[in-house]
Amino acid sequence: MLRWALTFFIIAIIAALFSFGGIAGAATEIAKIIFFVFVVLLVISLIANAVRGKGPKI
Repeated sequence: MLRWALTFFIIAIIAALFSFGGIAGAATEIAKIIFFVFVVLLVISLIANAVRGKGPKI
């Protein structure tokens, strides 16, 4: 999921370089949404593993 966010961020940067403002803005918003979904799922996963008593895999 983080890879998708990074992909949309790169698309936004390239679109901004070529002066495609609408596409750059849309790609930026999509990247932000995906990133925040990733962060929420990461926190939920860490809390669930802590409640179960499992440590992170190293």
